[in-house]
Amino acid sequence: MDILQILLDLFTGYGYFAVFIVLLVCGFGVPIPEDITLVAGGIISGLGYTDVHVMFAVGMAGVLVGDGLMFLAGRVYGDRVLRFKPIAKVMTPERFAAVQEKFARYGNWVLFVARFLPGLRSPIFLTAGLTRRIPYWRFLLMDGFAALISVPVWVYLGYFGARNHEWLMQMVHRGQAGILIAIAVLAVVLGGFYWRHKRRESKARRNAEDLIAK
Repeated sequence: MDILQILLDLFTGYGYFAVFIVLLVCGFGVPIPEDITLVAGGIISGLGYTDVHVMFAVGMAGVLVGDGLMFLAGRVYGDRVLRFKPIAKVMTPERFAAVQEKFARYGNWVLFVARFLPGLRSPIFLTAGLTRRIPYWRFLLMDGFAALISVPVWVYLGYFGARNHEWLMQMVHRGQAGILIAIAVLAVVLGGFYWRHKRRESKARRNAEDLIAK
């Protein structure tokens, strides 16, 4: 039985509560696809078990609370959280180094992009809390903005494709590919801004050195 059918059986029986709990668990890095979870929530709304607009609100709450708890775990417990085995499995030394490099290169925009990167989402949010350089309100702003893009896409896609699973799965795969393309474009744009910023800094530094030399 595939993960979508398992989630549908669970959500049909327990409704909004089950959707919220599964999304909460996703936020802790458990390998349950968040997009498929949201699609499953939309499907049971399309089949009449729940209201799709309430499901959208539950989806937003689930992803934001799950992400927020990862951020707060890093903020409150610091490096000690890395000694907790379930966290250590998510935050390997290699991932920690990769996330730190991304923060150094792209700054707070990493928090926005993280919503679309399942493998790095939890490590990025945990690292953001560990650094203690990002206010909680800014984290929620960046993550919430990204969630307002991804959550309604998956929930309403499931809602409209509830009675046509073949079409729905085709659209899910296209949506995943589209998001990856959008991330790649965003990365290029951010890289361009970063390069221009560094170039201006370098030029300003050279001008200052020239003035001092004179």
